[in-house]
Amino acid sequence: MIRSGSLRHDPVLAVAIAWTLVGSALFVVFNGNPDFQVSTFWIFQPPLDALFAFASWRVSRMATGAGRRFWRILTVAGVLFTTGDITQSLISLGQHDNWSTAGGPVQSACFAVGLGLVVIAMLIHPHAGRSGRDRVAFWLDSATVLVGGAVVTWCFAISPADMRTNPVGALAGAAVVLTSAFAAVKMMLSGNAPMHRNAALPMIFAAIVNATGVFVAPTADTSLPAYVYVIRFLPSLLIAVGPRVQEVTARFDETAFGARRRKPYSLLPYGSIFVVFVAMIVVLPEERDDARLWGAVGGLGIIVAMVVARQLLAFHDNKRLIEKLDSTLTELREHQDRLRRQALFDDLTGLANRNHFREEVSTALEHAEPGTVSLLLVDLDGFKSVNDTLGHAAGDTLLAGVAEKLRSAVRSGDLPARLGGDEFGVLLRDCDHRDAEHTAQRILQALTVPIPIDGTPVRANASIGVACSEAGDDIRTLLHAADTAMYAAKHNGKGTWMRYDHSMAS
Repeated sequence: MIRSGSLRHDPVLAVAIAWTLVGSALFVVFNGNPDFQVSTFWIFQPPLDALFAFASWRVSRMATGAGRRFWRILTVAGVLFTTGDITQSLISLGQHDNWSTAGGPVQSACFAVGLGLVVIAMLIHPHAGRSGRDRVAFWLDSATVLVGGAVVTWCFAISPADMRTNPVGALAGAAVVLTSAFAAVKMMLSGNAPMHRNAALPMIFAAIVNATGVFVAPTADTSLPAYVYVIRFLPSLLIAVGPRVQEVTARFDETAFGARRRKPYSLLPYGSIFVVFVAMIVVLPEERDDARLWGAVGGLGIIVAMVVARQLLAFHDNKRLIEKLDSTLTELREHQDRLRRQALFDDLTGLANRNHFREEVSTALEHAEPGTVSLLLVDLDGFKSVNDTLGHAAGDTLLAGVAEKLRSAVRSGDLPARLGGDEFGVLLRDCDHRDAEHTAQRILQALTVPIPIDGTPVRANASIGVACSEAGDDIRTLLHAADTAMYAAKHNGKGTWMRYDHSMAS
C-alpha cells in the first residue's frame, strides 16, 4: 500500500506543478503577443522533459525483467524529448512571426523517434500468461477500440481541407495518435502493465488532453489564444508526472510492478460502439455521399462485426466452461457415490455393511407393524478351515460367492449385509415368520451349490437364525433374538436354520 500523503507532499511533484502554473500564467499575460507565448511554450518544456527522463531512469533501476526494459526505453525517449525541446527553445528565442507550437526539424525528429520508442515499448511489453483463445479475445477488444478511435479521428481531427491538400500527412499524423492509443489500450487490457494505476492515469490523461489540443486549435492563420497554449503545454506535465508517481509508489508498494488480475470481460468495445454511433449522428449531413459519414458508417460496421466475433468467442468459451463444469460435477457425483458406497457397503462383497444394516433395520421397525419385519443371521460353518487350508484369498473368494448367493435368494426389497468376518445378515421387510423360514430354506439350498475357487469346488455350509419382530422390539432385541436362534441352529447340527422362540432365552 502507498503511504498516506506520500504523493501529495512530494516536493518534486509540487515543483513540477508550480512550474506548469507559472508557464500557464505567462501564456495569459502574453496573450496577443505570439512571439513571447511561443518562446515561453518551448522554454518551459525542457525541465518537464528532463523530469520525465530522470524519473524513468530511477524507476528502471527499481524494476526487473520486462518492466526494466520498458522503463529504460522510456528513459531514452525522455532524453530525446529533452534534446529536441532544448534545441527548439533556443531556436524560438531568435525567431519572430512564428505563432505555431510545431517544432522544427530537430525537435520533430527527436519527438517522432521518442514517441516511436514509447509506442514500441508498450507494444512489445509481454502479456500475462494466458491461452491462445484469450489472446484472440484480447486482440479483438484492442482492435475494436482502435477502429473507434480511427472513426473519431476521421470525423473530427482530419478536416476536409487537410485531406485535399495533404492527405498523406493528415493520415500519418492520425496513425501516430491512434497507434499510441492502441498501445496504451493494449497494456490496460492485458492486466500486466509495468506501472501502477496511479502512474498510468496521468499519462492516459496526457493523451486525452493532447487530442483535445487538436480539436481546439483554430484553423485560421492567426495567433493562438492563451487557452490553446495551456492545453498543449499541460500534457508535458502529465507525462512527466507518471514516472515520478511510479517512483514514489514503488518505494512503499511491493505490487507496483506486479501483474494485476485481468477482468474476464471488457466494456471498452461497447464504449467504442457508443462513441462511433454518437460521431455518426454528429456528422450526419444532408448529403448522403459525405466521406465523413460513410467513414463513420463503415467504422461502425467493422466494430459491430468484431464485437459479434468477440461474443461468439465468449459463447464458445462459455460452452467449454459449461462442459468442463458438467464434467467436474460428474466426477464429483462419482466421487460422492464412491464415498457413499465406502460408508454404507462392504468393499469385498458389495453388500451393506454393519452400520448401514443397523440403520435400515431401525427404520424398518419404526415404520412397520409388529410381525412384519424379520431378520436372518447367517454364519458360515467351517470358514476358518478354508482360510487355513486354501489361504485368505480363497476365503475372500468364498465370502464373495456367498454374497452372490444371498442376493439371488432374497427378494428385491430385502437387504442382505455382511456384518463382519464370516457373518451375514438379511433384513426382510413385509415378511412374516413363514416367509422368513422360506427365505432361510432358499439360502441353504443355494449354498448347496459349490463355489469354484482356483478350479476347486468348495461348498459353503451355514447356520441361520430367524427372528420375527414383536410388539416393543427394537434393533437390539431383534438382533439378539436372531443371534440366539443362529447359535441354536449350530448346536442343532449346523447347516440348518431355526426360528427364535421365547423358550430359547431360558
